[in-house]
Amino acid sequence: MASRDNFKKGSVEMLLLYLLQEDNFYGYQLSQLINQRSNGILTIPEGSMYPTLYRLLDKGYITDYQKQVGKRLKRVYYHLEPEGFDYLKELLNDYYKVNEGIQLLFDFKVNGEENEK
Repeated sequence: MASRDNFKKGSVEMLLLYLLQEDNFYGYQLSQLINQRSNGILTIPEGSMYPTLYRLLDKGYITDYQKQVGKRLKRVYYHLEPEGFDYLKELLNDYYKVNEGIQLLFDFKVNGEENEK
C-alpha cells in the first residue's frame, strides 16, 4: 500500500493536467473522475489534490475561475493553459520512458531463460 501511495504522490500533477485537457473541472469533480476512471484503484484525497492544484496555479500551468452554483455556492473551476499542456507532454514522455525501462527490466532474460513473474 505504501508503494502505491508514493507512486500516486508523484503522479498527481500528471493526472490532474491530463483530465484538464478534456474540459474545465472543479476539485471534487477531478477527484471523482480519477476514482471512477481507475475503477477505484486510484484515489486522491483533497488534502493532496488542492496543494497540487495551487502549485500548478502558481507555475502558470492552470488558471482558475469561480462560477455561481445556486444562490450561495460558488465553485472554483480549473482550466489548462498552453504552458500546462506543454508540461503535461513532458510528464507523459517521462512516464512512458520509465514504464518502458521497467518493462525491459521485467522482460530481461538471464542465461536465455525468462524471469519468473
